[in-house]
Amino acid sequence: MYNMKPTLLILAAGMGSRYGGDKQVDGFGPHNETILEYSIFDAIQAGFGKVVFIVREEILDLAKSLFVEKLSGRVEVDFVVQSLNSYLPVEFCNPDRKKPYGTAHALLCAKDAVNEPFAVINADDFYGREAFLALGRFLSQSASPDLHCMVGYAIQNVLSSYGSVSRGVCDYGSDGNLRGMIERTAISRLDSGAIVHEADGEYVEIPEGTAVSMNCWGFHPSVFAETQRLWHEFLASKGMELKSEFYIPTVVNTLIEEQKAAVKILEGGKTWFGVTYAEDRPIVTSALRELHESGIYPEKLF
Repeated sequence: MYNMKPTLLILAAGMGSRYGGDKQVDGFGPHNETILEYSIFDAIQAGFGKVVFIVREEILDLAKSLFVEKLSGRVEVDFVVQSLNSYLPVEFCNPDRKKPYGTAHALLCAKDAVNEPFAVINADDFYGREAFLALGRFLSQSASPDLHCMVGYAIQNVLSSYGSVSRGVCDYGSDGNLRGMIERTAISRLDSGAIVHEADGEYVEIPEGTAVSMNCWGFHPSVFAETQRLWHEFLASKGMELKSEFYIPTVVNTLIEEQKAAVKILEGGKTWFGVTYAEDRPIVTSALRELHESGIYPEKLF
């Protein structure tokens, strides 16, 4: 029997190569709050009962020092380490590999820490309170082994002014269910105003209003077994490549294609901002300050 208070799983093991540092634990709020603290605050308000941080070994102690005492008595807290060897058969261990295996591998690393319906988010994205309210309702009432969800965001609201971004561009039907998505890794707005993906000789225009994934998911814990199955398939085909990545959208697309699960696109993607580049920092800092000044958030979150 599941504890119907959902869990929040925070992906905080990324390298931050384009930002130039560990943005997951960098302070952006008026009292040096990290972006993920706003997600935790909103999730608690939306009825989540547990937070699981997925981190690299190098920042585990720092993450614990930042969050354990601060969240004590407010929400249950756990930490999971995503290493290059996590869930990796010995025959695929590659000493030359430096890059993490990606978001679906991070998800798999939390397999033994999560037993209830759960949300998955990035540590460095601000998703807005509406997103967590929508996730909390769905995960408490509707999640089942063959029904998951995601919060969709309009493409024009999730770009950076300082370079290209990677987004999962969604295809969906009139029933509000996801049909599939394509991971576009170099999306930007041209001077003409057009939003385009340009990479490896490919040029694709993306209409405004198109829903994209910002890695804001809701899953039944049945997804772990499927992720582990697909992880082994990924390793068999790409496991020895130094920069190959195993993405959550890959898992989701496969479950839809195999008709093993449906994924409902939830309304709730009203507000987003995030940090991809160092130049994004003052924009995020200013936006958070305005949210405090307008009373959306208290002077101090915790």
